[in-house]
Amino acid sequence: MQLSDNARGALYMNVAMAAFTINDAFMKAAMQTIPLFQAISLRGAMATLALIVIASRMGGLTLRIPRRDMGYLALRCLAEVAGTALFLTALTRMEFANLSAILQALPLAVTLAAAVFLKEPIGWRRLTAILVGFIGVLIIIRPGPDGFDTWALLALAAVLCIVLRDLATKQMSRALPSVTVAVCAAAAVLVMGLFGMWVQGAVRCGRARSS
Repeated sequence: MQLSDNARGALYMNVAMAAFTINDAFMKAAMQTIPLFQAISLRGAMATLALIVIASRMGGLTLRIPRRDMGYLALRCLAEVAGTALFLTALTRMEFANLSAILQALPLAVTLAAAVFLKEPIGWRRLTAILVGFIGVLIIIRPGPDGFDTWALLALAAVLCIVLRDLATKQMSRALPSVTVAVCAAAAVLVMGLFGMWVQGAVRCGRARSS
């Protein structure tokens, strides 16, 4: 049976979300024993290497990026870096179930943002479903003094960064291979992790000298 583009995209998105959930669970466990930026660096290094190997086998890795895609690719990488830092920082402080509940707002937010900024039609039925979904997320995260704190705000900021990332990706042309986009994003996160490790090391050295 031939799948439509929408059905194929939905299938890929479900597989990706399952992979993200598994990845987050492993990161949550890893960050119990190693610092945040060290965990990000290790994950970024493995992801970058794996994607380069996959890209070399697929023959899709290229440094010849179309001019119109350069800005969108840079924006996507920045949003990826910010979203990763915010999300994993929240992950170190929040219960995994609560953070996952907040993340359920992501597809709703992406759909709404696509309608607002990309002028994609959604119709009143889909808009109603989005509003009901947001209400459901609010019920789950309990936006009160006991269930909604600074770390939840960081998680929501991460969702906004991911929405920006996906909107930038949507604007890219099909001439830019997806594996190139993935390698660039993974490399950007790796650089962020290494920079964070350097900053943490410099801070520790400064505190040791002052004491």
